[in-house]
Amino acid sequence: MWKLSPRRAPLGWVAGALLIVVGFVVGVTVTSGGGRGHAVMGGLETPMSAAGPQAGQSQTHTYADVAELAMPAVVNISTDKVVKAQEGFQHPFMDDPMFRQFFQMPDNQQQDRVERSLGSGVIVSEDGYILTSNHVIAAASKIRVLMKDKQEYEAKIIGQDEGTDVALIKIEATGLPAIRIGDSSVLRIGDQVMAIGNPLGVGQTVTVGIVSALGRSIGLMDYEDFIQTDAAINRGNSGGALVNMDGELVGINTAILSPSGGSIGIGFSIPSTMAKRVMESLLKDGKVARAWLGVQVQDVDQALAEAHDLPKPRGVLVADVTKGAPGAKAGLQEGDVILSVDGKPVDDRAQLRNRISLAGVGQTVRLAVWREGRETALNVKLEALPTDAQVASRSGGGGDEEGGGSGGIDGVTVRELTAQQRRALNVPDDLEGLVVTDIDQTSNAWQEGLREGDVITEVAKQPVTGASEFRRLLGRDKDKPVLLRVWKRGGQGSAGGRIFMAIPR
Repeated sequence: MWKLSPRRAPLGWVAGALLIVVGFVVGVTVTSGGGRGHAVMGGLETPMSAAGPQAGQSQTHTYADVAELAMPAVVNISTDKVVKAQEGFQHPFMDDPMFRQFFQMPDNQQQDRVERSLGSGVIVSEDGYILTSNHVIAAASKIRVLMKDKQEYEAKIIGQDEGTDVALIKIEATGLPAIRIGDSSVLRIGDQVMAIGNPLGVGQTVTVGIVSALGRSIGLMDYEDFIQTDAAINRGNSGGALVNMDGELVGINTAILSPSGGSIGIGFSIPSTMAKRVMESLLKDGKVARAWLGVQVQDVDQALAEAHDLPKPRGVLVADVTKGAPGAKAGLQEGDVILSVDGKPVDDRAQLRNRISLAGVGQTVRLAVWREGRETALNVKLEALPTDAQVASRSGGGGDEEGGGSGGIDGVTVRELTAQQRRALNVPDDLEGLVVTDIDQTSNAWQEGLREGDVITEVAKQPVTGASEFRRLLGRDKDKPVLLRVWKRGGQGSAGGRIFMAIPR
């Protein structure tokens, strides 16, 4: 089970502290030596079962019809992943051949190993396409799919999207029991839902609960719009189905919040509307092409609302507009408040990021913007998100709708320095790096002293001049703390100074 801890406590704290962790629900891992009608999605024609809950039957007494309708489309997934031997710490004497010979130790102490994991998936077409969570099949050398009727198939990867944790795989089979894709956008808090998957490898299991919240962002991935549910989700449920009381797929189960790794009634699912859009892109292009506005935004609180003459806090405030980006071409300005996208309200940065990124490259969206005390409309033709403009954070509450590239520092959002930021922060003209624009106060980086306005100039003693270089350098030695050189602002207009920081992963 993969876990993302908000902070890594010193060893002295572990015995006396309970850490709440947000984790992918991968499954058991072991190590060895060796409705009705049809839905058309991205070219896939998905047959719908004609069966359904019987009319007039009270679902407060039984969920059997819902389970009977949806369970055949949920599969168990097992994967093999070859983990390359890594050189860890060993005593210097281990380099001495005579020492090894004396203790009858083989020359090759490090060997590759095979890591096996369990998860779940959902059949979305009768000819073998299956949706699952990306982390279930990431880096797998072999993927096996076990059907409810015990038939087993080997699957191939069609496409993966780390930003949303959605993956599409395929098995060579026909006439499969495909699930009906429902519309997660019509869900309401309090609606009943059923989770189906393979928890802890015990076999296909159903649990029932309600929709506890909508639009959750927990800082686990770049693009989040989670459905929160209290239906029990455990390790092995990842990639499984969250269905409504019509047996329609409304979510892909992917994560839990737990102090122990087991369900405490706080589970998260990727909405079916998001999963469907990602699936269509993966099926067409093998990847997800994301759109961007080219703005840096921040949430609107009561004070900002009053300052901009807004009747109440709503929308997101544009703090910076990238020159030449789609937003700038459409006339977006610093100080504008984006209220909605294509008529759908925008309540926070994550919501704007999701709606823009998946709207489609080349598409035109209509923004409702609050400017100088009144609402106006802007039409923006979206363009593809350029790699060098991505924010280099893992997903720690990013400062703009582009989100961040994977491989950053947990809880930290950085951005390439603009001339305006350089002046505002009194950054020396000859200093290059990435400015910290947002930081989670529960992160390891915060505990080590990193703050907004700091400028990261080096990673692992190598200069950093852009977001892509930042991510590349952070990809090295992932088991070690990341060594940063940071320029920190000085007090009362002084030039500031440079220090080193070691940030635990």
